[in-house]
Amino acid sequence: MTSALYLEHYLDSLQHLPIELQRNFKLMRDLDDRAHGIMRTIDLMADELLPEIPKMDEETKKEKVNTIQGLFNKAKEYGDDKVQLAIQTYELVDKHIRRLDSDLVRFEAEIQEKVMSARAAQQAAADQETNTTTVKKGRKKLKGNEKAATTTGKKKRAGASSEDDAAAAGRPAAKKKSQRKGATTTTNTAKEQEENADLDSVAGMAHPSDVLDMPVDPNEPTYCLCHQVSYGEMIGCDNLDCPIEWFHFACVDLKIKPKGKWYCPKCTQDRKKK
Repeated sequence: MTSALYLEHYLDSLQHLPIELQRNFKLMRDLDDRAHGIMRTIDLMADELLPEIPKMDEETKKEKVNTIQGLFNKAKEYGDDKVQLAIQTYELVDKHIRRLDSDLVRFEAEIQEKVMSARAAQQAAADQETNTTTVKKGRKKLKGNEKAATTTGKKKRAGASSEDDAAAAGRPAAKKKSQRKGATTTTNTAKEQEENADLDSVAGMAHPSDVLDMPVDPNEPTYCLCHQVSYGEMIGCDNLDCPIEWFHFACVDLKIKPKGKWYCPKCTQDRKKK
């Protein structure tokens, strides 16, 4: 999967996140306003009660105090609801962060695999080129030996003086042939070094492992049937009253996200009983 597809899928998963965050923040603000309203009411009731305490009987005092205590309990409930909503908002954002981390790990593995494949292909091409060069050199050497044998026979027939002249003419030709071989070998070596340097630079960019070295929150909640922290691909149960909510793909025998609504094994059994 290319980086463009990873990005497209991740952006699709973020499509409803702003709306959900806006809804949660609006509910939190509403709960906060309700709690502040109750606290202002308690302050007014306390200001009215304190001067009148000496004139009240015990039953009236108890009734007023119970009323104020009930308002305090109501304000506390609003505060608890706001805390739960804040935790839910945190987990909502954290789910997308975990998915991004998982996509980064898979993308890094694919890049490493491509780099290794490219290196293997380069090595195979270099070996094939070396073998071809060796075969050509062997053929040239064989033709040279045949030509030398023919020349030797002619020299023997022509005489000693003709043999000396041919040997003197053969030395410069052998020297030029050796220079051409050396130049070809030097060019191939330089080309291989340059290709290896390019691959090393690509491999260096393909290891963003430092990005994944994030500290783990010791207070991170646990999920799934295995009671472990979140990791990899996870799916949420569509039952709003599900006590677990999130499950790892492997723990519920899933490889891809199913279409439509999905219920965990426990909720599925409960629905069948109904």
